Amino acid sequence: MEAQNPITRRQTRQIMVGKVPVGGGAPVSVQSMTNTETCDVDATVAQIRALERAGADIVRVSVPSMDAAEAFGQIRKQVEVPLVTDIHFDYRIALRVADLGADCLRINPGNIGREDRIRQVVDAARNRNIPIRIGVNAGSLEKDLQKKYGEPTPEALLESALRHIEILENLDFHDYKVSVKASDVFMAVAAYRLLADRTSNPLHLGITEAGGARAGAVKSAIGLGMLLSEGIGDTIRVSLAADPVEEVKVGFDILKSLHVRSKGINLIACPSCSRQEFDVIATVNALEARLEDITEPMDVAVIGCVVNGPGEAREAHVGLAGGSPCLLYVDGRPDHKVDKEQLVDELERVIREQLRLRRGQSGTAAGRIHSIKQTG
Repeated sequence: MEAQNPITRRQTRQIMVGKVPVGGGAPVSVQSMTNTETCDVDATVAQIRALERAGADIVRVSVPSMDAAEAFGQIRKQVEVPLVTDIHFDYRIALRVADLGADCLRINPGNIGREDRIRQVVDAARNRNIPIRIGVNAGSLEKDLQKKYGEPTPEALLESALRHIEILENLDFHDYKVSVKASDVFMAVAAYRLLADRTSNPLHLGITEAGGARAGAVKSAIGLGMLLSEGIGDTIRVSLAADPVEEVKVGFDILKSLHVRSKGINLIACPSCSRQEFDVIATVNALEARLEDITEPMDVAVIGCVVNGPGEAREAHVGLAGGSPCLLYVDGRPDHKVDKEQLVDELERVIREQLRLRRGQSGTAAGRIHSIKQTG
């Protein structure tokens, strides 16, 4: 029942964003970004904690001013997840947040200005073991590149990234990751492919300004899925005009679908049809809501009929096949029948029981489920 992963990941240099390894064969990490006013410390801390509960590995916080930098210092003390500070142009903000505990600086060195200012930021990062993220965006290309290429292109994104990389390399600074984001899927994918051939440093993937919750999730799944399936990408962010928690959920769903990383319940559910013996959609929605707290990987199948139900249920760790009554499978074998009125309660009970058994706790069905290799 353990899924095979045919993807061979690109070998990259490993950097550390706080306690989270990025690149070098580490699990692909999932990031999000706060959308609260950073100076509102309480609101920002609350949102970061919600992202932590959702499983975010890394959280980015915008720091547009010195006041925001001081607020960041207060925020840093109250949360555990590694924090990336998003800074543009002002080198003094970068120096301040480095002192206040930033785990990564998102700042393009070429945009800082004079060489002495760039050197100060790089030295501060080096002395504190803080990596830098170079973030190139199709919407904010340098003016000379806009003139040279006429419009954003994959080649323009690559040239911008290589400029910033050259600055860091010339200063003998190598702990950096790079992104070349665009809202157009094909432009972003092409730019990342070009960049992957030019650097061995980790790549941060994203389709920028992807859209609302539904359209943005689709665009991100297509773009990130194309790259991840080729082994490109060490950390990802799904950019949605939605609650940042949804970005984390979609990110993990993308990784799970490619067998790149397993975290939480992988729910296999039929779209429902007239053969269904129970309300599949309502059952799945209720089950998803109840199981959001689970971070351990487990395949759960909910199939509404006896045509496809038994086959799918046997392949899952816990599976439900429709019938009169329905039949619940555990570890590939029929376990017991379930009345339709008790489906959600019984599925949740069995899933949590199996997780307890996996953790080595006692139970009446100890040893009934095989251990699963956790990849993230």
